Amino acid sequence: MARIELWNGDICDLEVDAIVSPASTSLWMSTGVAGELKRKGGDVIEFAALRLAPANLGDAVVTPAGRLAARVVIHAVSLERDRRTSGPAIDRAARSAMARARELGLASIAFPALGTGIGGFPLAEAAEIAVAAVREELATPSSIEHVIFALRGGAAYEAFARALSEGEPASTRSLLTPVQWQSAGPASAATPASAATPATPVTPVTPAAPAVSRQGRP
Repeated sequence: MARIELWNGDICDLEVDAIVSPASTSLWMSTGVAGELKRKGGDVIEFAALRLAPANLGDAVVTPAGRLAARVVIHAVSLERDRRTSGPAIDRAARSAMARARELGLASIAFPALGTGIGGFPLAEAAEIAVAAVREELATPSSIEHVIFALRGGAAYEAFARALSEGEPASTRSLLTPVQWQSAGPASAATPASAATPATPVTPVTPAAPAVSRQGRP
């Protein structure tokens, strides 16, 4: 059974199999989340991405993760060259990132709020699109066990929490109640060291058909 969680903190600190980086069709990692991933993970990430450029809007390409704790970076092409985006672009990029994770047999993947930084897309709408895309992709049996939306600040967290709660019973706790969260990657053994406050795990998602049985992780 796959699970979707929210993380209120820096996506660069997560120990997961894949971190999703918002990308333009040129695949340069100059600003925003992509720029932070390059700064912490090293230029090797961008050099590898540029060898695959240009990419089509809505596609996703995979590179090494450099010094990051993740195994790979998945560059989700949600931005045009002028760094603008749209709902369909966010939807296709999120689905493509999930497809790359399935192809690689990964167990955990972390997404930022695609399109809401330099893309300027409305936060609430972006959350609804991304959550719906991920939920639908999780219906395809695969190795993916955890999807984490890594968010910065209360507004982003609230938007994604509301998107995740649609169709679910109302929570009995505050949306920002912190709990202990442990990274989902098979190679990780401890909670990521971060000054950020972990956020509450959200609704488990049951695939349409069960994946191959494996030993559970915390």
